[in-house]
Amino acid sequence: MVFVAGDLTNGGIAGAALGVQQAARAIGWQLQILDGLGTTAGQARVLRAALRLKPTGIVLGGFDAAAQKLALRRARALGIPVVGWHAGTRPGPDRRADLFTNVSTDPASVARLAADYAIAHSDGTAHVVIFTDRRYPIAAYKADVMAAQIRTCHRCAVVDIVNSPIDLAQQQMPAVVSSRLHRFGARFRYMLTINGIYIGGALAAFTNAGRRGDDPPFAIGAGDGDASDFERIRAGDHQTASVAEPLYLQGWQLVDDLNRARAGRPPSTYVAPPRLITRADVPDGVVFDPPSGYRANYRRIWGR
Repeated sequence: MVFVAGDLTNGGIAGAALGVQQAARAIGWQLQILDGLGTTAGQARVLRAALRLKPTGIVLGGFDAAAQKLALRRARALGIPVVGWHAGTRPGPDRRADLFTNVSTDPASVARLAADYAIAHSDGTAHVVIFTDRRYPIAAYKADVMAAQIRTCHRCAVVDIVNSPIDLAQQQMPAVVSSRLHRFGARFRYMLTINGIYIGGALAAFTNAGRRGDDPPFAIGAGDGDASDFERIRAGDHQTASVAEPLYLQGWQLVDDLNRARAGRPPSTYVAPPRLITRADVPDGVVFDPPSGYRANYRRIWGR
């Protein structure tokens, strides 16, 4: 099988890929990982390379299936099942996009959980700036849901919604955040992001503005929950919370769904719940990995 990663510098994608690696070893499959390097052109290039390998199955890791229609039609013609991780705005099967299934938490639940935490943390006075990348439908959707949820709070406000490329967050966020700090001042109290990488990119701007780690704006990541998120939360380094997904579990689910596709069975349609992570309960490990025994359960399903 081939895991086609949207961008392996993204901690969520890398975490899901590691889960796929674990599961592939457990089921006895060979795995190759290709990196699209964060661009639509790069993702299309490595997806074409994956098709040339004629694998048993393909995973789209963290990029939009709808942007790769020709390649996915080719996969269908070759009889190669394709499953996605965050490859659309909804979890579950997507026949129109030629996806056997899309593995994800419910993005609306993730977005509302992040927004609700900002509302609760602020005692109902959150003024937020939201950061997203509208090239990706799931990112745009989460940002819109966060904005709608904040607007249900009478004394809260959406100060700005910033569209900024996620693959350039480290380079561009210092200037982007500095300009918002200067423009909005004390109104910029909360930073809601569709991925923690934006928060990492913003740290230099906070430092340059003389903001301590526990000063506003309080940053909340609404996506994935990776090692960098957890390190910042533990250290009180500007990040207050993260809405984390069980990345390794989702990697095992991706392999299980490819196995179901090969066997002519329907997809599992399981949707794992997200977890709100704060300093009070940040995991010791690098990802949120629920102690549910899922590895043993999948091995039992696979006869391993």
